[in-house]
Amino acid sequence: MPVEVTRGDSPVVLGMPHTGTDMPVRIFDQLTPTGQTLGDTDWHIQRLYDGLLPGATVVRAKFHRYVIDANRDPKGTSLYPGQNTTGLVPMTNFDGEALWYEPPDDVEIEARRRDYHVPYHEALSVELERIRALHGVAILYDCHSIRSEIPFLFEGVLPDFNIGTNIGITCDPAIETAVFEICHGAEGYTSIINGRFKGGWSTRNYGHPSKGLHAIQMELAQSTHLKMEKPPFSYDVEKAENLQRHLRQALASVQKIAFDLKE
Repeated sequence: MPVEVTRGDSPVVLGMPHTGTDMPVRIFDQLTPTGQTLGDTDWHIQRLYDGLLPGATVVRAKFHRYVIDANRDPKGTSLYPGQNTTGLVPMTNFDGEALWYEPPDDVEIEARRRDYHVPYHEALSVELERIRALHGVAILYDCHSIRSEIPFLFEGVLPDFNIGTNIGITCDPAIETAVFEICHGAEGYTSIINGRFKGGWSTRNYGHPSKGLHAIQMELAQSTHLKMEKPPFSYDVEKAENLQRHLRQALASVQKIAFDLKE
C-alpha cells in the first residue's frame, strides 16, 4: 500500500503527504541525478511528530512527492497562480532544476494519480470521517517542512513556523489563533500566518468548518530540526527536542479546541 495509517481516537488527524521516499525503480531511473537525491522531501517529519499527541491518527504517504504530489490539486490547478511552484507531478525541483530525463506524459501522470494520489486521499478522507463520527468534529493538522532559503520559491529566509489556513477559511478562528500565539511566543523562533504558504490542497480541500471539518497546515523551516539543509539531511536531536516543546503545546491546544467545538 502507498499509504500508512496509524489509527487513534483523538479529534486531531496528522496528515503527512511529503515524508515518503518510496519510488518504483522504473520511475527512479527516469530522474536526473539531481532528482535522485530526493532533495525536496519533508525530511524526518514523522520522527519529529512521533508521540507528540497521544491518540492522534496519522495518515502518511509512503511514496515520494516526485512520483506525484499528494498535496496538489489532482486537476493540476496551481495553488499559487503567478508564483513559482511545483505541480501535481513536479517537472522541476524547488530550485527550478529539471527532474526528468523524459518528463512523464499525460497517460503516465494519470496512472500515478490513480495509483498513489487517490489512495492517499481515500485513506485521509476515511480517517477524517471516522473521527468526525466519533467526536462530531475532526481537525486535520497537515505536517510539512521545507528548506529555509529557496530563492526560486520565495525571497529571503523563511520564518520557522509557517501557518496556513487559506486566509482563515479552513478552520475555526480559535484554532488559527491558538497555534499562532504558541508559535509567536516561542523564544528564538519566528512565525507567520498565511505568508508564502497558505495551506496546500489538503488543507483547502478538507477544511470546511461549517461541516465540522477543520484544517490547518504547519510548514516548518528545516533549519529548526536538521543539522544542515543539504544531503544527507541529518536529524538534529537537540534542535528537534527544543522544537517539539512548542509543537506539543500547539497540538494539545488544537485538541482542546476540538473538544470545545464539540460541546
